[in-house]
Amino acid sequence: MFSRLKIFSGKANEDLARTVARFAGIPLGDIDLFKFSNNESFVKINENVRGSDTFIIQPTCHPVNDNLMELLIIIDALKRASAKRINCVIPYYGYARTDKKDQPRVPITAKLVADLITVAGADRVITVDLHAEQIQGFFNIPVDHLFTTPLFARYFKSNLDNENLVVVSPDSGGANRARTLATRLKCGFAIGDKRRTGNNDKAEILNIVGDVKGKTAILFDDIIDTGGSLVKISYALKDFGAERIFAACVHGVLSGSAIEKIENSPIETLFITDSVFLNEEKRNCSKITIISIAELLAIAIKKIHIDESISILFR
Repeated sequence: MFSRLKIFSGKANEDLARTVARFAGIPLGDIDLFKFSNNESFVKINENVRGSDTFIIQPTCHPVNDNLMELLIIIDALKRASAKRINCVIPYYGYARTDKKDQPRVPITAKLVADLITVAGADRVITVDLHAEQIQGFFNIPVDHLFTTPLFARYFKSNLDNENLVVVSPDSGGANRARTLATRLKCGFAIGDKRRTGNNDKAEILNIVGDVKGKTAILFDDIIDTGGSLVKISYALKDFGAERIFAACVHGVLSGSAIEKIENSPIETLFITDSVFLNEEKRNCSKITIISIAELLAIAIKKIHIDESISILFR
């Protein structure tokens, strides 16, 4: 049944790819990835893929441009090697935060990247917790959009006291995501009233809408980048009487001084997935706990390969 299923990995997150392959019971495909002295990427597929259903695991995380270009080159190599179907597993979709033209003379890079992946020859995209769900519509090929909310909900049900929980969205944009987690945990829900005055961590928390006094708050968001906004709202939660503060973010980009900010914040633990590769410094941070998405991806890959519904993954 799975004899024509092949899983390949780019360099973006080889640890995740190996774990996915182990859960799927499929060895990683033999592929050479390297750069020439002029920094151009090169790919060579070292095994027969003619007529195969191929999956490329490659989040477009830091270094974003290198990993995106490598993904496009792998797609092209598989297409020219006569793979039957090319599925791109992109747990973290880079450039997703520029998904609309909200200023004069700016690009919509989320759409541009979708076009690049499609034109390169991809037949399907599997991704996890897109920053904006409408990005699915930027593709003219099928997109399977997976969610980690069930993973986080199961973890919190097993490891936190659910009697006094409140899930907090850092801003109104992520309200639906946080509300879904709160519904699964059968607990309270609150929203941070945030006004952004610049890029990344230049944001002011004006208010907390909802009851957090005396409660254990879980800040829930899709991406933690510099950590500025999340840390600021954690201090606001303290000011509004929250007793304990945790944070859960799907994609741990953790750029700049994010680790230092988290270490010095009221946040007791930051729960993140392994959608983005974490170096030793980030893995060794005393406040970071990793919840793996490898099994979720492995199940999705096998079900897609045999043309079965993946709706079970949303329950």
